[in-house]
Amino acid sequence: MTVLASALDVMSAEYAANKEAMLGKLADVETEHAKAIAGGGEKYIARHRGRGKLLARERIELLTDPDTPFLELSPLAAWGSDYAIGAALVTGIGVIEGVECLITANDATVRGGASNPWTLKKALRANEIARANRLPCVALVESGGADLPSQKEIFIPGGALFRDITQLSAAGIPTLAVVFGNSTAGGAYVPGMSDHTIMVKERAKVFLGGPPLVKMATGEESDDESLGGAEMHARTSGLADYFALDELDALRQARRVVARLNWSKAHADPPPAAPPKYDENELLGIVPGDLKVPFDPREVIARVVDGSDFDEFKPLYGPSLATGWATLHGYPIGILANAQGVLFSAESQKAAQFIQLANQRDIPLVFLHNTTGYMVGKEYEQGGIIKHGAMMINAVSNSTVPHLSVLMGASYGAGHYGMCGRAYDPRFLFAWPSAKSAVMGPQQLAGVLSIVARASAAAKGQPYDDEGDAALRTMVEQQIESESLPMFLSGRLYDDGVIDPRDTRTVLGMCLSAIHNAPVEGARGGFGVFRM
Repeated sequence: MTVLASALDVMSAEYAANKEAMLGKLADVETEHAKAIAGGGEKYIARHRGRGKLLARERIELLTDPDTPFLELSPLAAWGSDYAIGAALVTGIGVIEGVECLITANDATVRGGASNPWTLKKALRANEIARANRLPCVALVESGGADLPSQKEIFIPGGALFRDITQLSAAGIPTLAVVFGNSTAGGAYVPGMSDHTIMVKERAKVFLGGPPLVKMATGEESDDESLGGAEMHARTSGLADYFALDELDALRQARRVVARLNWSKAHADPPPAAPPKYDENELLGIVPGDLKVPFDPREVIARVVDGSDFDEFKPLYGPSLATGWATLHGYPIGILANAQGVLFSAESQKAAQFIQLANQRDIPLVFLHNTTGYMVGKEYEQGGIIKHGAMMINAVSNSTVPHLSVLMGASYGAGHYGMCGRAYDPRFLFAWPSAKSAVMGPQQLAGVLSIVARASAAAKGQPYDDEGDAALRTMVEQQIESESLPMFLSGRLYDDGVIDPRDTRTVLGMCLSAIHNAPVEGARGGFGVFRM
């Protein structure tokens, strides 16, 4: 039998402590999510509603099919920066008329929806997801353009947004802009470059230069409506393909545009699958509060995959990395899950072989992270850990099947790379609130700096300041600890969101469904030279 047997004792003190720690971290994440949802705050929400306008998430809810989920992406973008959490933009995957689409919506309650550097990063990530997974794009536009004080960080790289729209269209991926308010200056090119454009009567304002700029540049007197209003663009310029009477009419017309795309997925959806045999709520108590304490990732797998059924590959070889085959919501997957944290040579070679097998079978890979990195030490260096770790990273780098990564616990050093971290272009990467990621653990990093400083002082024949060393170590540990936490990393878009462990199966299932809009094709060669 390949159904996983669980050894998790949900009545133990250890489980209770783990669960309490996880719930505390979840509460912290939910508090920050609430700030993103609050947008510009009560004052600006009231002003927005006073103008008879819907909020960004309300527009998305009315646009998408009833009773279908919306997978919001990067909700904590800009966390820890000087800008509002969420970066004045909502992005995610939703279903419109049965079609999975990448949806973006400006939050006009935050500085009028103006784009700051994190808005740009978030929008570019959304376009990247749309391109890789062949998802039609729907932009709900209401933005004053660039946040001018930060223009130096936006203007030059911001041109990629317009490039993306045209390249998506060239790749046969439909683009649709629905303009609810301002879409000015460079932002005017969003509806200008989209395949389909809808504008709302007496609300949409689309022009390269508004009346004040036109006055300054040419001396011409003009008004918003004649210069860039929806009716003018529908009747005169031809920029508007559809003229909407109000916001609800615009969303109705957007649904009809999507319904007429004649869009189909590259792969048919699988039949309904059996749920896991174990309660998803038990995922709260698996990861220890102290990540130095190991845990068995099979307990996670048993609560995520269909029927808790997992065919393990090489179970007796390289045991600190669990690899094997399963299905999730009916989609076949290969899983690589760190078992004891450290990756040795055997684990690295096993991973490389497993990744090659997945590519031969055109099966997506799911990476479940809890690794402190590749093993160090004279014995392991002499045993070839560098070339074996390089073999695993080579396989990950050149694999062409879709990759999904979930950071459950630690994800340190080159182990983060070998397990398909952000730099290795996973289709999606999510983190649990328990996750940490950095070049190494805080204590190890601070210790290394201390050893180097002590050796430097000795080489110069100078006395070493032990008191200052202790203070420096404390400061470094605190800095690295804060910079390795999931909200810090999510704020910089190093993941696509911090998720509740109980939602892991649902989130991965939605991602797998989105992935199968595009062909899933593995590499049949081209892995480069494996150093044996």
